[in-house]
Amino acid sequence: MKTILIVDDSATTRALIRAVIDELGDVETVEAASGFEALKMLPQQDYDLIITDINMPDINGLELINFIRNNARYVHLPIIIVSTERSEEDKKRGMALGATSYVTKPFKLPELQEIIKRTLGL
Repeated sequence: MKTILIVDDSATTRALIRAVIDELGDVETVEAASGFEALKMLPQQDYDLIITDINMPDINGLELINFIRNNARYVHLPIIIVSTERSEEDKKRGMALGATSYVTKPFKLPELQEIIKRTLGL
């Protein structure tokens, strides 16, 4: 079973992403409402993928990615950014920090599902 950590300060967005993932079958989701909460959850179990927003209180998604990529334990953990930030500059910055994929909100459910499947090798 694959485990995905969804990090977004919007409960509605987390629920929408979870619904997309639930259709994939043998995948468990865990949710964090902030980057800080996600950092506390990282050492508690192994994740196969992180899906994170950029704009969040306390630790934003880019800071979260930076932490993950600078920690040897998580350096190869795939990260998908799902954000309202849609400029090329934002995308380049996210990818340069080490994101695997970048999806802009509002996203098409099949598009996000396909990216998740491809990232997890499903």
